[in-house]
Amino acid sequence: MKVDVNDFFFSGLNKPVLNAGDVFVFPVELIHFQFNPGHTKAVAIAALSSQNPGVIRIANAVFGSNPKIDDGVLAKAFQVDKKVIDYLQSQFWEDNNN
Repeated sequence: MKVDVNDFFFSGLNKPVLNAGDVFVFPVELIHFQFNPGHTKAVAIAALSSQNPGVIRIANAVFGSNPKIDDGVLAKAFQVDKKVIDYLQSQFWEDNNN
């Protein structure tokens, strides 16, 4: 199965709101989080592709991505000047895949 960003819209494979019995697939290297907005307990079962699934460092993924994320988008998201984003993107970031 191939999953892409379009699968995360309301009409896609992974809908933003889950109901009892629903399944959610996270594509490889997708930065994600889960939140239970209800007042009842939630159960999550995780299945990984190996014993060592790795770690994604968020700063590396955001500021060291290749291709780069548009500096205007990042400046707006982090509410900083584009010069700050340009500086951060110019730094050496470790490869998340190593």
